Amino acid sequence: MLASILDPTSTIAIVLQILIILGALLLGTRYGGLGLGLISGIGLMIMVFIFGLEPGEPPVGVMLTIIAVIGCAATLQQARGLEVMMQQAEKVLRAHPERITILAPLTTWFLTVLCGTGHVVYTMFPIIEDIALKKGIRPERPMAVASTSAQMGITASPVSVATVSLASILAENAGVIDQAYSIPQILMVAIPASLSGVLLAAVWSLRRGKDLEDDPVFQERMKDPAFAESIQKSSHSLLGEQFPKSAYNSVWIFLGAIAFVVVLGAFEALRPAWPDDAGDLKPLSMNLTIQMVMLFAGAMILLFCKTDHKKIASTPVFKAGMTAVFSVFGVAWMADTFFAAHIDQLEASLGGIVQQAPWAYAIVLLIVSKLVNSQAAALVAIAPIGLALGIDPKVIVGFYGAAYGYWILPTYPSDLACIGFDRTGTTRIGKYVINHSFLVPGAISVFTSCVVGSLLAQVLL
Repeated sequence: MLASILDPTSTIAIVLQILIILGALLLGTRYGGLGLGLISGIGLMIMVFIFGLEPGEPPVGVMLTIIAVIGCAATLQQARGLEVMMQQAEKVLRAHPERITILAPLTTWFLTVLCGTGHVVYTMFPIIEDIALKKGIRPERPMAVASTSAQMGITASPVSVATVSLASILAENAGVIDQAYSIPQILMVAIPASLSGVLLAAVWSLRRGKDLEDDPVFQERMKDPAFAESIQKSSHSLLGEQFPKSAYNSVWIFLGAIAFVVVLGAFEALRPAWPDDAGDLKPLSMNLTIQMVMLFAGAMILLFCKTDHKKIASTPVFKAGMTAVFSVFGVAWMADTFFAAHIDQLEASLGGIVQQAPWAYAIVLLIVSKLVNSQAAALVAIAPIGLALGIDPKVIVGFYGAAYGYWILPTYPSDLACIGFDRTGTTRIGKYVINHSFLVPGAISVFTSCVVGSLLAQVLL
């Protein structure tokens, strides 16, 4: 019995290793992204030092690309460029307040697409609530779908951690799958797929819940004079803010960098090339391209946009991004160690199943995303396995939307913030936890994205 357990390729040992990985993921999520990376180290140590598995490869290329993007975005935030972008978004929302339930999710989605992170949504929540209240619209309708749409925007952003990770994974496995897709090719599928999910979820949200005048819970709270006064008099807005010219310049630099990355990805000939071992010219990889462009753009913002360099590392974008890097580091290294050791057994037992039912990959990706609360970490852990098992890379790209699975339970920071900003209490967690405000919009968005993405991938790629 002991020999079977110590033999790393035995069935008992493999089952124990899987339980260790799941245990590390479940325990790690209790301590946030940083804790997830650290706890994954426990699983890694057990597999290497107790089961004797050879350590896998940490995702260094992906991590360096993420760091470059986060550094640039954090510099943009410190230069007040993010506030400029959100002010413009508010102008659109306040120009058409009666359409807030449709426009709010489109706005948060678009901000995430531009910035590469869903954490830009926090400033928008009080603005969305204020507009909804002034029009007598139940705040849950635009706020809940705006929160899920911000996360859906990650799958449509050329500079998001998840998109960069997916492109890197496809490029690194190009020798195995005989096909790699560039960021523009991925976005050609991902943008319409993601946007379709957001729009359908927004349309569904138009009629959700009771109107405020018919909501007994809200009407009971309005009997409190202090509460009623806070609802009637408060106003949240960025419209009165005056930004220096340097803030606007930082936005143009950042958007220019994004456009440059997309162009270089679409036209390989524009990238410098050098001969490989066989004498063939090999263009600069997109991983290195993104790293260079983002570092350059961040430097331009730092030098010419009056940025306080001492405060860049304390911005919310930098903190959230570096937490994601650490999470990806631990989770991906632990997962790669396990799957690299057992890929032959897994391919023999699961290869036929996933090729016959590729949607099983999407389900696994969705569940892992919920466990790790990160689209990028889920992709880095699961996408290479899918490719190794013989899943068509078109399927991997088509099911990109399934990387957003943390709408299942209301534990993600942006969802919790959304609940906190809705003073009416209409955006909430239900009695049974699973019946919360984000469940249906999230499910509609992801399911629609996967269906549309799968169809587009087969047609366009």
